Order: sequence, then C-alpha cells, then structure tokens
Amino acid sequence: MKISIVTTLYLSEPFLEEFINLSLKALSKIQCDSYELVFVNDGSPDQSLEKLLEKKKNNNNIKIIDLSRNFGHHYAMQAGLRYSSGQYVFLIDNDLEVSPLVLERFYNELIDNQKIDAIYGYQEKRKGSFVEKATGHIFWYVINKVSDFHIPQNLLTERIMTRRYVDKILSIKDTNLFLVGMFHWIGFKQKGIPIVKKQRKSKSTYTFKKRIQLMVQAITSFSGKPLVWLFNFGIILSVISAFFIIYLISKKIILGDQIQIGWTSIIATNVFVLGLFSTFLGLVGIYLFKIFNQVQGRPNYIIKDTYE
Repeated sequence: MKISIVTTLYLSEPFLEEFINLSLKALSKIQCDSYELVFVNDGSPDQSLEKLLEKKKNNNNIKIIDLSRNFGHHYAMQAGLRYSSGQYVFLIDNDLEVSPLVLERFYNELIDNQKIDAIYGYQEKRKGSFVEKATGHIFWYVINKVSDFHIPQNLLTERIMTRRYVDKILSIKDTNLFLVGMFHWIGFKQKGIPIVKKQRKSKSTYTFKKRIQLMVQAITSFSGKPLVWLFNFGIILSVISAFFIIYLISKKIILGDQIQIGWTSIIATNVFVLGLFSTFLGLVGIYLFKIFNQVQGRPNYIIKDTYE
C-alpha cells in the first residue's frame, strides 16, 4: 500500500520543516513505509523551492513539481493529484492550520468502510473574525443557491481519497476549475469529519479579492442559473412593461386630452426595450455558456521542472 501526500507551495517556507516532520510522524502512526510527499510549487516568491530541494537530499520520497508561474491553488492541487501514484491520496494545505496528523484519523475511517471513496474535513464552527465568518457563510450560501447539486458547507482542503476516485476527478476536462465543487459533483460515497482549524500564524494568502474570484469561478463553473435568472427577469420585465403600455393607451383613449402620457410613455417604452434586451442577452448567454463548456481546451497549468 502506497500513500501520496499532496500539497501546494505558496509562501510556505516557514511551515515546511514542521509540515514534513508531522507528515512523517503521521505515516509512522499508520505503519506506512511506502509513501511520497508531493509538493507543487505554484510560483512561490519565497525560498520554498530551495528549502525543499535541500530536504530532498535526505529524503528521496519528496517529489517536487515546479510550475512555470502562479496558476492558482486549485490548478496546483490538480497538478499534484495528476502526478501522485499512491493507492490512497491525502490532499492537505501545508500552512499547519490543519495538522498532517489528521491523516491517521482520515485513513482509519477510510479503511474501516471499504464502500467509501473519500473522507473530507469540514469546520463545524468557522474560525476568524466576524467579517471572515460572515463572508464564509455568504460564500457557501450563494454557491449552494446557484448550484445544481448540494456542496457541504465550510469544507476544508484536507481529504483522503482512493485511487479510482482521484482518477475519475482527473478524467474531467474542465478549464474553469473549482475542485471543492468537483469533488462532490463527481459522486461516490463520501464522509465528512469535523476538524478544528487553527489560526494561521502568518497572514493568509487568500485575500478578499481572491475569495471573490473563487466565488465567481465556482458559480460559473457549476451553474448556468444566473443566466436563466437574467432571462426570466427579462421576460417578467417585458410582460409588466407591455401591460403598462396597454394601460396607458387605454387611459388615453378613455380620457383623451385630459392625460399627458408623453414622458411616461417614453419611460415605459425604454423599460420595455430593456426587458427585451435582457431576455435576448440571457438567451444568447445560455447558449454561449453551453458552447463555452464544450470548447475549453487550454491547459490548466504548465510544468517547468520536476524533481523526482
């Protein structure tokens, strides 16, 4: 039995020493001698790569994938999963907010139930400030509101997966990648385990801007509902405007010169045209969304070097 521990590098230099030591300790606890530690350098601007290369001199089980630039967390994770060769794959962030020692608990849960293909971690109670908690709740609410399937809230990166599960994930050719959603869209029997996430010692690399970008990526990757809503809104607006115009014309016919409808009619006509445009744009957008999903073919990442 071989286990692959997969993680990504971005400003990870302060954590690497302890992360590697705890990973080896976790592997020892489950009596696993056959393993690989797969690190994907996602264009980290610090000395993470150089530090790992030094560590590799004493441990040949450390494998390093050096991407040509920063492609993003999810794409880097995908690169690590594709490189991994273990029967079981443990995906984890190396910032130590979640200790690698959780591998023992995850692994035992997976082994105890052969029908399960993935054990994932989630937070019962979100950590951080009020703003961080509030934005987290909004993120998961919006994602599940627009998604065609349910995604458990407050998911963590940390999960252990069987090889067949990982292979099916990698078989999906999706350029707009939102791995957290994809992990659940794919199906299979999965089980969540509550994990207490520690406060990061240094500033998080997930800025507010990146969180917004992730939400947009998640919505556009898994749902065409916003386009459908736009289409429906256009229809409703057009119908309301049409009835309003009929009302104004009827009132003008009945009351004659007693009512001036010039300015009002212009406003009504403009709203009506706006409704038509929204309808047409929504309809075109739906088709573009479907075509867009079919023609995606650009590679999600480019590997510069591999250190095996």
